[in-house]
Parts: sequence; C-alpha cells; structure tokens
Amino acid sequence: MAIDDWVLRAVPQHRLGATLHTETVGAVIDRLSQSTVRAHHALETLDANDEQLHAAWYHLAELADGYDDLVRDVLAGRRRLPAW
Repeated sequence: MAIDDWVLRAVPQHRLGATLHTETVGAVIDRLSQSTVRAHHALETLDANDEQLHAAWYHLAELADGYDDLVRDVLAGRRRLPAW
C-alpha cells in the first residue's frame, strides 16, 4: 500500500483516453518479489537442466518486462492505474 500511495502522490494520472490497468504498481511489485524468491530458490535447489528452474526465471523475466511496459505506459499517459 505504501508503494501505491507514493505512486498516487508522485506520478500524474492521465484519466482521459488512458486504458485501465488491472493491478496497482504495488501489486505488480509484490508479484515480482514473489517470483524473484521462487527463481532464486529454484536456482539453489534444482539441477541446472531442470525445466522448473528455467520456467521460474522465464516467468520472472516476463514479469519484469511487464513492469517496465506498465511504467512506460503510465508515464506516457497510455495507461492509468486502479484507485484501490
């Protein structure tokens, strides 16, 4: 909630014509954090050739790309964030 509060205060929200994103920035960062823990745990516990290891890191990379896109779109006024 602290991240979402900061975003609402620090980042101008473009309401007209901007597509609504389904999650807040705080929720996206929470999912990134969880995925980071899973990926590092997989790295420490699984064999280097294990498909679950590769899947965990691929998922983390996808989330990071999605976060980057979200930030870029919010700043450009193409996306708006939910006000929860």
